[in-house]
Amino acid sequence: MARRAVVAALVVLGLWAAPASAARLDVLVFTKTAGFRHDSIPAGVEAIRALGAEHGFRVRATEDAGALTARRLRLVEAVVFLNTTGTVLDRAQRRALRRHVRGGGGFVGVHAATDTEHDWPFYGRMLGARFRSHPVPQTAAFVNEAPGHPATAHLAPRFEVFDELYAFDANPRPRARVLLAVDESTYAATDPMGDHPMSWCRDVRRGRVFYTALGHEPALYAQPWFRRHLLGGIRTAAGAARADCSPRQAPATGR
Repeated sequence: MARRAVVAALVVLGLWAAPASAARLDVLVFTKTAGFRHDSIPAGVEAIRALGAEHGFRVRATEDAGALTARRLRLVEAVVFLNTTGTVLDRAQRRALRRHVRGGGGFVGVHAATDTEHDWPFYGRMLGARFRSHPVPQTAAFVNEAPGHPATAHLAPRFEVFDELYAFDANPRPRARVLLAVDESTYAATDPMGDHPMSWCRDVRRGRVFYTALGHEPALYAQPWFRRHLLGGIRTAAGAARADCSPRQAPATGR
């Protein structure tokens, strides 16, 4: 009843646009940028809204960091940082997000989410790695390391993607369950990592975190397989789908 009362108050204030029918999940998509701004942001918002309409969860998209308060984050099961860049949160908003995740909420990072809040240590630990560099967009082969995970169960063991391929400042594998990795021998890697995860999930206290480095190219968001990848990540982070996010060693075979 308390949750419904708060939602009703936000609707009256014009802060929450609730659909006529009830939704199982509430997802907040955050797109503020203080650095490079991706052209794919509108396509990403549209894709997540479409997923919500199709699969019965409520989506609100905003660039207002004022939406990240403890009170409002109690109303959502997952927060999606969609191609955010730079320092976009103040101290109070950082505290609210940290409390949300540690307290059992979900966090989804898409592509440039790892190029965000570089001066906030918790954010980097939460994600498991930070963006370091990338070559020009190109086609590369991806390896599906988690065929049973909701975000990757529909994907082939090996497939090709054209996108901007991030390298990271650390390998998240010791702290996360790697879902997808990129085969560096299949593209011109300017900053090779060797073992090169590109999507992973992890538990942060009671909360759940999902990240995919894919999502630079606008055309990706119209692809059914990529939408299902996002859907699985959102549902995992929101606690609506079970997933084992405990760390694994790298596969014994080469890529």
